[in-house]
Amino acid sequence: MSGKVYLVGGGPGKPDLITVRGLNILKEADVVIYDYLVDRQLLEYTKEGAELVCCDRLAKKGRYSDGFSIHQEKITNLVIEKAKKDKKVIRLKNGDPSIFSRCSQELEALAKARIEFEIVPGVTAASATSCLTGIPLTDREYATDCVFVTGHEAPSKDESMLDWNAIAKNGTVVLYMAVENLADIVKKLVEAGKDKNTPVAMVQNASRLNQRVLRGTLKDIAVKAKDEKIKPPAIIIIGKVAKLEKNFNWLRRNKRVLFTGLSEERFFIRGTYFHLPLIKICLLENYDKFDDYLRSIRKFDWVVFASRYGVEYFFKRLNAIGNDARALTHIKIAAVGNSTKNRLLDFGIHADLVPWEESSRGLLKRFKKENINGKRIFMPRSDLSDKGLKNGLKRLGAVVISSYAYRNVMPSDLPDLELSNFDEIMFTSPSTVRNFKKRYGKIPKGITRRFIGDVTLAEAKKCRLLD
Repeated sequence: MSGKVYLVGGGPGKPDLITVRGLNILKEADVVIYDYLVDRQLLEYTKEGAELVCCDRLAKKGRYSDGFSIHQEKITNLVIEKAKKDKKVIRLKNGDPSIFSRCSQELEALAKARIEFEIVPGVTAASATSCLTGIPLTDREYATDCVFVTGHEAPSKDESMLDWNAIAKNGTVVLYMAVENLADIVKKLVEAGKDKNTPVAMVQNASRLNQRVLRGTLKDIAVKAKDEKIKPPAIIIIGKVAKLEKNFNWLRRNKRVLFTGLSEERFFIRGTYFHLPLIKICLLENYDKFDDYLRSIRKFDWVVFASRYGVEYFFKRLNAIGNDARALTHIKIAAVGNSTKNRLLDFGIHADLVPWEESSRGLLKRFKKENINGKRIFMPRSDLSDKGLKNGLKRLGAVVISSYAYRNVMPSDLPDLELSNFDEIMFTSPSTVRNFKKRYGKIPKGITRRFIGDVTLAEAKKCRLLD
């Protein structure tokens, strides 16, 4: 018996641009074979134990030599091999599976092997680039047609299938995978009758934090791209519509805020938030000590949660040792703020104490109104948590036991950034400050800095991010 294969479009890069259907299927997959351009944050939605295979591991050559040169046969053979083992397999493709992604080659192999498959559409890079630069691909005044063109063809072809005379007549021409061959393509378009003064917008890393836009015309774009060191992946939009980027690029016009915490992206607020978590939450290698405390949790009078992750891992481990929320009967619960309070509600727990001021200081102020002298308090915490809350509770007379519930680490794949593209950077914890300093160094002048909480501000002073 064979499993089923889904060819899923993961979108152009930004992880939340995958479709709801694609995400739901991703969560159930046993094996995910993904393009190297797929954002790693998207893979965090896979279930525990899922096998994740990057196509980079199967590469025969470099990524951009002759365009996208992953060895297709190895990828297809692996998909079939896993499906024949009755695995739930996803072939997770960048953008949309049907546009310049060698979809037919994979479908042909699956059909020949008699393996059931479905195709899930995705947001292709052209439409994403259009929306994220304010450049409409069609316009009643400037372009009533649009054509998608590959910047390279299979080297095995005897002759090109591209009719540049026909392509040049389109109002909008969108080039995929054309950075390496741009000068040659521009020459062919001009020779085919395209005005050399036709506006061009070249967009590198569309939808990502390091998205760049380079404007020019057919006569100068190749030179500008070389001077500005534009690299793949990039989409090139050619046509009169490209000049609209100057007026409609909302990413340029809006206040741009780089948000470094783990909270979900914020919407319907002033400005545009770019989400770059500078911390990553991971499991401990060993939970023996933490589990021992949970087995005797009824001995405590309070459990104090200083983060929603403390809540999450507390209940995961409580479940792992065969217990549940009933073990907390007669124990009072405190939450540092609304996010933590709401995470408790997911487990059916209403916090007894939540401060108005969402911080350790606010929590301590609130506890001063409680009689906790001699009370036993358990605190599940990060391996990097500040000890100020624990020491403050001790000064109020409590007996405080804290134990690591999870690790707080620095992500290993933080992208290069042009920090001057942002108007404001928001730091949510001391860890985000330290990791920013380690990865990016100083903050350029003219950028507003915001620090959530006194502890975060103190760390910023220590790291000299206020200079």
